[in-house]
Amino acid sequence: QLQLVESGGGLVQPGGSLRLSCAASGFTLDYYVIGWFRQAPGKEREGVSCMGSSDGSTYYRDSVKGRFTISRDNAKNTVHLQMNSLEPENTAVCYCAAAAYTAVQTVYIMKKCDYWGRGTQVAVSS
Repeated sequence: QLQLVESGGGLVQPGGSLRLSCAASGFTLDYYVIGWFRQAPGKEREGVSCMGSSDGSTYYRDSVKGRFTISRDNAKNTVHLQMNSLEPENTAVCYCAAAAYTAVQTVYIMKKCDYWGRGTQVAVSS
């Protein structure tokens, strides 16, 4: 079956870094728009970063620009989110997602995706 599985979450001190990974099975991620989303306690799920399937264009939430980087590892059919300079406000469950035949801006804004992972917890605390 087609699925996404996140990993790499955990507890980190403010200013620290985490590298999230999302492995796909049953389909080839390279052909999909991919995205990372997060949901903080008591808040709605929101887009963090997305990458287009064809030209590799990227979208980043303003608050993470310069700190987070989305990337693909085609050989491993995996997507990553490198998160640096983490802050307590970044505490959230992070989800990866994939969308076929969908504009990257639509994925980011509307969270319109075909497949979602179950999430991985990111906790930033001293």
